[in-house]
Amino acid sequence: MADTVSDEATLRESLHRAGYIADEALATTLWLAAELGRPLLLEGDAGVGKTALATALARATGRRLVRLQCHEGLDLAQAAYEWNYGRQLLAIRLHETDAEKPREADLFGRDYLLERPLLQAIASEQPCVLLIDEIDRADEAFEAFLLEVLAEGQITVPELGTIRATHLPITLLTSNGTRELSDALRRRCLYHWLDYPTLAREIAIVRATLPEAESALVEQAVAFVQRLRKEDLAKVPGVAETLDWVRALHRLALPALPDDPHAIAATLGCLLKTREDRFQVGDETVRRLLEGRRGEGVAVKTAAAA
Repeated sequence: MADTVSDEATLRESLHRAGYIADEALATTLWLAAELGRPLLLEGDAGVGKTALATALARATGRRLVRLQCHEGLDLAQAAYEWNYGRQLLAIRLHETDAEKPREADLFGRDYLLERPLLQAIASEQPCVLLIDEIDRADEAFEAFLLEVLAEGQITVPELGTIRATHLPITLLTSNGTRELSDALRRRCLYHWLDYPTLAREIAIVRATLPEAESALVEQAVAFVQRLRKEDLAKVPGVAETLDWVRALHRLALPALPDDPHAIAATLGCLLKTREDRFQVGDETVRRLLEGRRGEGVAVKTAAAA
């Protein structure tokens, strides 16, 4: 990445062109992680743009994105590699009529190895971006295996030996905080907490993603979501939900946010994703949130100008 992105400001501009609005702190930490060859651990609530950052980074740097989606019970065969047992068995059967049987070393060569995301990234002939998404959903035992990949840029296959990265991938790990990660993993990473965006940054994100939406609609809708996040919700809407909502309002041909609370409440399925939240935010709550925009008019105009 040092060959294509000379400094953090250039990286920030490249991410912007790729559709991701990063603040200075995030762009600096990401650039340093690439320059130092260290993984970057991104923590934050769901929907704040952690996964989207990896996608934008791949576009901004012209690299292939390799994604490992973590889940409970994730094992080595799913994450790194496994042997192609069907092909090995076929090779044995083809040699049954031969006087000389295949050697074990022949059956455990690279031709019989199935590469999963981690090995794909390590063995890639071209630089890539490796996204280890929602690492907190994987087991602690998987974390222990991951340490070799993060610290050494290599994977050890007992039958073959150690496979080292020709080009160290830019590695991003994301976590929603469903469980505490080990100190060993944290020590091997640079760290950034990705919070919900400020009013100005979220307006910029929506405008960059949905340039066809009316400016007044974008400004008012984003300000509404910012106030909604202060409510006692089970699942706070993220940037992805804001984009869905503005997209829906635009499809309804609305030039601005309606004054009718009932009309707005009818569209809140784009923002609120639990029964409890949907029940809590009724017409009266929407009316109160709409009234809050009167005192924020100057702030919204200032953010929009920024």
